[in-house]
Amino acid sequence: MRKLLLTFSVVFIFVASIAQPPTDTRLKGLDTFALKVLKDWNAAGVTIAVVEKGKVVYTGGFGYRDLDKKLPVTENTQFAIGSCTKAFTASMIGMLEKEGKLDIDKPVRTYLPELKFQNEYTNDHCTLRDMMCHRTGLPRHDLSWYASWASRSELLERIQYMEPTAELRAKWQYNNFMFMAQGVVIEKITGKSWEENMKERILIPLGMDNTDLSTNDLEKSGDHSLAFVSTDSSLKSIPYRNIDAMGPAGSVNSCAKDMAKWLITWINNGKYNGKEIFPSSYRNDAITIQMAIGGGAPGADNPDVHISGYGFGWMITWSLSCRTWWRYRWIYYNYRFLPK
Repeated sequence: MRKLLLTFSVVFIFVASIAQPPTDTRLKGLDTFALKVLKDWNAAGVTIAVVEKGKVVYTGGFGYRDLDKKLPVTENTQFAIGSCTKAFTASMIGMLEKEGKLDIDKPVRTYLPELKFQNEYTNDHCTLRDMMCHRTGLPRHDLSWYASWASRSELLERIQYMEPTAELRAKWQYNNFMFMAQGVVIEKITGKSWEENMKERILIPLGMDNTDLSTNDLEKSGDHSLAFVSTDSSLKSIPYRNIDAMGPAGSVNSCAKDMAKWLITWINNGKYNGKEIFPSSYRNDAITIQMAIGGGAPGADNPDVHISGYGFGWMITWSLSCRTWWRYRWIYYNYRFLPK
């Protein structure tokens, strides 16, 4: 695995030539690369953290978080990290399993009887492991929640009406509802909200004090990126869509400085500053393929990828050109763009 690991949070906005070049000579050209990416994607801003051997080498921003006011992106600029949130939610499931409060291989209805699927076999056999690696047989059904004002409990009730397109464990199919439901499991077992658990179990221990869990809180932040929509060749700022009810699947907002701490925790087998955040056994399972996504001959879009799978909130891909495992999460540049 490369010694330098980068986490990116990007919003599709207009490219600008403002940058915070790194002082480490090994990162010479990073600013040029970042600005080229912004130009190629017709984007205005990106925030980057570089971590080496458990230490932060660089954090900074390139471009603008507010195009009209020409406000620059910094290491503290908050972006909606979208489905990168799923790794946080699944990690708390791993914590609860170590505490003996659940078993990810028991039927999930042992802990959440309110969760109902259309067929009885799935009701009787679907586990948290199945939900954590997208193999429940349910396709996305995103129109049932996207931009909806339904509560978390109301969204949970909708699952029973969703048509499956595969048998349990037969096919990998991305589904946000299954991670929302994991959040409800966490709430039911602990007696605290998903948001409270996130703060107590992850954000506070890691010192991620510039990370929040709500669209409303994001917009109150003094340093956050606006959301934009592209019409023809121009860009227009638009309001953020509130997805708090689907929070466990994608509502974390964070910055490069904070996300570097999260990355260090994964590099250090679940520990941060010597303190265990989540168990190393969970960490190893989370970044190991639990369900195959697909492979086959390389194509134009992925010339080197031959094996692709999903762990617990993590995409895992085998690249022959690099001859190493690259672990990455899909990133939402804008909520209009969903992983395929």
